[in-house]
Amino acid sequence: MSCRGAEKRVALVKGDGVGPEVIDGALVVLEAAGAELEFVPVELGYSRWKRTGKAMAEEDIDLIKDCHSVLFGAITTPPDPNYKSVLLSLRKGLDLYANIRPFRTRDLDFVIVRENTEGMYSGVEKLDEEEATTLRVITLRGSLRIAERACAIASKRQKLTIVHKSNVLKSDTLFLRICGETARRWDVPFDDMLVDAAAYNLVINPKRFDVIVTTNLFGDILSDEAAGIIGGLGLCPSANLGDKYALFEPIHGSAPDIAGRGVANPIGAIRSAAMMLEWFGEAGKAKIIEEAVEWALAQGITTPDLGGSCSTKDVAEAISKRLAWLD
Repeated sequence: MSCRGAEKRVALVKGDGVGPEVIDGALVVLEAAGAELEFVPVELGYSRWKRTGKAMAEEDIDLIKDCHSVLFGAITTPPDPNYKSVLLSLRKGLDLYANIRPFRTRDLDFVIVRENTEGMYSGVEKLDEEEATTLRVITLRGSLRIAERACAIASKRQKLTIVHKSNVLKSDTLFLRICGETARRWDVPFDDMLVDAAAYNLVINPKRFDVIVTTNLFGDILSDEAAGIIGGLGLCPSANLGDKYALFEPIHGSAPDIAGRGVANPIGAIRSAAMMLEWFGEAGKAKIIEEAVEWALAQGITTPDLGGSCSTKDVAEAISKRLAWLD
């Protein structure tokens, strides 16, 4: 996962709810790590919708396309029946087809690689008084390129598990076949598992997994389950990758119920920022940020969601100060 040599111009979308709080924490850590980035503020989401009637406009996409990466907080969904998801629009508009979600503790280390642009989130839907339908679209191109991403990751690790529901969903037979063929071509050891069995095994025996590749909805659900297994959504980062652009975000939502209280966990956002540095070719800086995060967790410097008493700012500042010892 790298964009070496790219101009380090980052669209900064703080978003709504706790988004600005956790992203501000990530910015403090990036500065302490010595990251040389040009940030371009872009206002998207509920606050923008309240002011203008639109959560995102076409000119926002154009502005973001002038950057190579996006650092994204979280978006609150406006109460608008015509609202189109900002995040889904960005994923499609920037063709961010690969959602990479690493899950790591002292005892666990696995990655979920989620197809990010089709499946149940393809946007082909119909709603009337008597029937609602959503078309599940699985394509050869979509399956092949997410399989390639997953195998590139698995080739540096141990094995790949293809998660599907092909015994019921015929669209998954294509996904399973393409992923299997790609793994054989990469010479990556692999197995496959039905999604319900995968959900069960994530709880009972998560150590059996190394790299999981799956479709859009399954990956969305399984990654939230995985977050619960390692301690909570606030710990977890993600990368949304395409061939040209990338977007990095914590996997949690905007959590408006705790917004403004200074208790949101910034670690998912900080780890997302570290993933962004790695994508920019700054693997050394990314590594020391992760080491500083692990130190803070080991020292109990945590927010209330993890049983601690620290504020969002406290955690970010402790991680920043630790970087001086690791640099």
